[in-house]
Amino acid sequence: MPILHAIVLGLVQGLSEFLPISSSGHLLLVPWLFNWHDFDSKPIEKAFDVAMHLGTLIAVVGYFWKDLVVYVTKGVRLVVKREKPVDAEGRLAWLLVLSALPAAAVGAVAEGTIDKHLGTPGLIAGSMILFAVVLAWADRRAGKRVLTTFQTSDAVKVGAAQILALNPGTSRSGITITAARLLGFDRDSAARASFLMAIPVTAGAVVFKMAKLVKDGVPAGLGTPMIVGIVTAGLAGGIAVWGTLRLVRTRTFTPFVVYRIALGVLVFTLMATGVR
Repeated sequence: MPILHAIVLGLVQGLSEFLPISSSGHLLLVPWLFNWHDFDSKPIEKAFDVAMHLGTLIAVVGYFWKDLVVYVTKGVRLVVKREKPVDAEGRLAWLLVLSALPAAAVGAVAEGTIDKHLGTPGLIAGSMILFAVVLAWADRRAGKRVLTTFQTSDAVKVGAAQILALNPGTSRSGITITAARLLGFDRDSAARASFLMAIPVTAGAVVFKMAKLVKDGVPAGLGTPMIVGIVTAGLAGGIAVWGTLRLVRTRTFTPFVVYRIALGVLVFTLMATGVR
């Protein structure tokens, strides 16, 4: 795999993992658009995918490190000491874990089906456009709830919505932000909830896939590209988290909606004209 391809895919993963534009969809569309054939088999492709998700996991953990220390500390104390009244940060920590369970369960059971039937350029393009419209609709709601009001029902509902992100083109951050906005959260809180929810679900996926990678071994020739992918995805992911939170404090999600629709139309056009 050329290092340039590893850099490009790392940048794509890092930016699109946290922007509401679908990282899985972009990681499939970019090689399709440029006619790249870097992976000889699914296991090799998944090994590189693990590396890039590790990079974005490091990025989001690094950005929210101080908050996470508080959440984990108070979350553990909540279980061990059972203090009353329940501390808001400790409760939120466990709600974030709860929100990851629906997608993790469905993903583990249906991974083979998802890989086999989803992820075609046409389905990705359609999902880009459909969920862009849904995000635009949800973003018009004048939500004022903040993250400290996150409840069990919110974790279940947003977590259930996250299942839709198993379809490449939906966007995990996009669908969770959409769900949070529909539940009345303001833009900053919706984005923060989405990014924090990424930690347990991504960590679980990385551990699960990393265990398999360790068992099978790193494919020959993929070691250096994987390291490059991790670093590039981590740096781009950190910028994406910072930039998105800065943007939504004063702006809407409209730029991402426009981008998604434009990309979907482009893909359909390329397919219809036979260019790709």
